[in-house]
Amino acid sequence: MEFADKLLQYKDKRSELLTLLREVYDNLGLRYPFIEKGEPLDDICPFTVFGCFNKGISEKNRIALMGGIGSKLGVKTPAPTKFDGIPVLNNMLAWFFSNKDYRKDDDIPNLWGMFESAIKYADNRSEESKAAFISFYNRVRKQRLIKWNLTMGLYWIRPFFYLNLDERNRSYLRKKGNPYYAIISGISNLNQLPDAETYLKLIAACKEIFEKSDTPHNSFPELSYGAWLATTSDEPDRRIESEKKFWIYAPGNNSSKWEEFYTQGIMGIGWDEMGDLKQYPSKEAMKTKMKELYGAEYSYINSALATWQFANEIQVGDIVYAKKGLYKVIGRGIVESDYIYDAGRDEYKHIRRVKWSHKGEWEHPGQVVAKTLTDITPYTDYVKKLEALFIDDDSADVIEEKEIVYEPYTEDDFLSEVFMDAERYNTLVDLVKTKKNIILQGPPGVGKTFAAKRLAFSMMGEKDTSRVMMVQFHQSYSYEDFIMGFRPSKDGFELVPGPFYEFCKAAQDDDERDYFFIIDEINRGNLSKIFGELLMLIEKDKRGEKLRLLYSNELFSVPKNVYLIGMMNTADRSIAIIDYALRRRFAFFDLEPAFESEGFKNFMREANNPKLEALVEQVIALNEFISKDESLGEGFRIGHSYFCTDEEITDDWLRGVVKYELLPLLHEYWFDEKSKVEQWSKRLWDVVND
Repeated sequence: MEFADKLLQYKDKRSELLTLLREVYDNLGLRYPFIEKGEPLDDICPFTVFGCFNKGISEKNRIALMGGIGSKLGVKTPAPTKFDGIPVLNNMLAWFFSNKDYRKDDDIPNLWGMFESAIKYADNRSEESKAAFISFYNRVRKQRLIKWNLTMGLYWIRPFFYLNLDERNRSYLRKKGNPYYAIISGISNLNQLPDAETYLKLIAACKEIFEKSDTPHNSFPELSYGAWLATTSDEPDRRIESEKKFWIYAPGNNSSKWEEFYTQGIMGIGWDEMGDLKQYPSKEAMKTKMKELYGAEYSYINSALATWQFANEIQVGDIVYAKKGLYKVIGRGIVESDYIYDAGRDEYKHIRRVKWSHKGEWEHPGQVVAKTLTDITPYTDYVKKLEALFIDDDSADVIEEKEIVYEPYTEDDFLSEVFMDAERYNTLVDLVKTKKNIILQGPPGVGKTFAAKRLAFSMMGEKDTSRVMMVQFHQSYSYEDFIMGFRPSKDGFELVPGPFYEFCKAAQDDDERDYFFIIDEINRGNLSKIFGELLMLIEKDKRGEKLRLLYSNELFSVPKNVYLIGMMNTADRSIAIIDYALRRRFAFFDLEPAFESEGFKNFMREANNPKLEALVEQVIALNEFISKDESLGEGFRIGHSYFCTDEEITDDWLRGVVKYELLPLLHEYWFDEKSKVEQWSKRLWDVVND
């Protein structure tokens, strides 16, 4: 709070403030981030100053920047050493205002007005201060790049008065069963940044809950910390998103501990001499200790994998099958706890609590793997056969598995990650809803796969991976792979359903929610061969109609809630002509290199690397050259994702992109025109070697 008060004194001294910031970054040996088109910024807002140390940087740098800037401002309160629960900005959106190309003259002054009015309203609540707050909030809310960051900024300056609505807090507030859900959902669904009046209602509602005796929190900082714990803790009811896994496991040598483990409701493994397995930072560390304890003549690869997975990878809600020998399954259960090291046990001190739902003896489908613990999740057919063993078993009660709460994902989240403006996004969504089948086409490196998944998430409103499936077509892909076909089995051949058949069946049983089937390299497959009789059923006006399947005496339909998203590389020379059947049944949406987009400019601004900017300028020029080349054209341009990374962009990293990604592509494009390759190789190398 003192930091905000001191910063407010620079409202009319912003040039001095920028000089102060430059000195702090120089003194700390950190790269100064406030550069635009090679020149230092000439104006800044107070929320962006707070963003210097409230974004995705190391804790050491956060402390150093907060302390350094605070000292220059005259702040006496020492900088905190822990930031748990404090909201942080996306590094690509760490400014609260746009680039000059998009920035309006009053954007930054409005942010200073918001900052000042928020402090005054929090410290002296009156109708006048409230009116000023509402006016600036509703004005700033409409500015570019603001969105949920506004509530984060308000929280930073007065954390006990303003509610932070970052993604973590929104997920927590919308989670059914917590004390906030009922009242918050009655005010806003939190899918879009609320207006000022709604925001103040949300604040009042939370404060009302804080006053109750049985509430888990008494303030907004406690609420934010609780939301942070909920998304970082290993406790089962606090996991926001979890992929259920399946494991096959031996309860002791020759299942000798099965009766004990079943009775006690646990699973356990040996290697007791290792002590608490959580003390080992890696599998390599476990192998080293095993060699020390049990002898150096063995590799311990499988043993270390088992202990590591047991302690670190099994999750609450996972399914465990107990095995006996190589041909028997003797139980099934659901994991109910994290890893426990129970030093009080005589043996098998590494345990987890398990609710064993089935006990008996079943023939295993085939031969079991010989290892103590194996993750069988990737082997979907195998898992289905194991699950089928228990479907008709009436000896045990039906066990309801816990519902997974997926992380919310909105239009704003899509726009912050995919370099596309809101108008094109809305056009794309409308096209998907209207046509039901769409192909995202574009040159290499424009982020087609990345965009496809996030488009699905944004339309669902959450990152529900159970309602999204992705396959890749190729020349050998067939109806038998995609819909249904015969596969060898121990008794001859059996009819096995393919991914699209099973996906449609799942969607049909959940017809009130949308499902998205994503097909990579869709133009590489023979659609008539792959879809067969279903090629007609994927059309929008044929959804729900039934046809008899080729291999099964079954009437099948494609549900109305299934959307198909295909991806196609326009630079793929191996495909000469797009099948007319594909053209007629799908809408086509172009994804283009987004070097000129606001999002990519924000990314470059955050990277703050002159060589990156120079290299991008050359690639833009190269794309213009490629577009005019008669043998290539716009479909062969180079996409922006070649330069998108979470790593620090260094000169060596840029050289690697040029040498190992861009130049091989140019050699492929102009394999018979060496002069063009040499021309552009020189231009690209000159930039990164300058």
